[in-house]
Amino acid sequence: MSCTPPRHPHRLLGRHLGFGPALLLAGLSLAAAPALAQQSAPAPAPAAQAAIADAQGKPLGTVTFTKFPHGILVHGQLEGLPPGWHGIHIHENGACTPDFKAAGGHFGAQGSKHGLESEHMHYGELPNIWANEAGKAGFEAITHMVSLTDGADGLFKQGGTSIIIHAQPDDYLSQPAGNSGDRLACGIIKKP
Repeated sequence: MSCTPPRHPHRLLGRHLGFGPALLLAGLSLAAAPALAQQSAPAPAPAAQAAIADAQGKPLGTVTFTKFPHGILVHGQLEGLPPGWHGIHIHENGACTPDFKAAGGHFGAQGSKHGLESEHMHYGELPNIWANEAGKAGFEAITHMVSLTDGADGLFKQGGTSIIIHAQPDDYLSQPAGNSGDRLACGIIKKP
């Protein structure tokens, strides 16, 4: 059995997408992360985290946010997801009600356009993640679109932020949110 996810038609590696040139998706390690970790020991501790739960409140795992010299490392370990590709986005409100509508829209969507290929994309854009046949998803990505502050682009802004896992993959094109389907899981982003 291969641990490599199948090729996704919208899989983007690098370019000028705000995620850095070494972006790898779902279940794969970010190529630059080991090099970054080796350059300075010990590795920085996560500055933010989100405990992810489904609509019934069942814990599915954790997503952490760690500042590195080249951006914010987003790292997740999840289980209990339906197998396949899933959209994942940072949302504008730090709220997760059972239907997850209180999380609002994508973070930083005002005056911007959805999609990783957009020149002025939402702050909350992240690459799709892959859940294997057992429903497990391990992923890492680097984003330059958010900060670990309480500023306008900060995960700790007034009202907070959250992270949503969607039922379908993000197509990176459809407006306003990528056609990634229902909200399956949510976590409020907090300081550890």
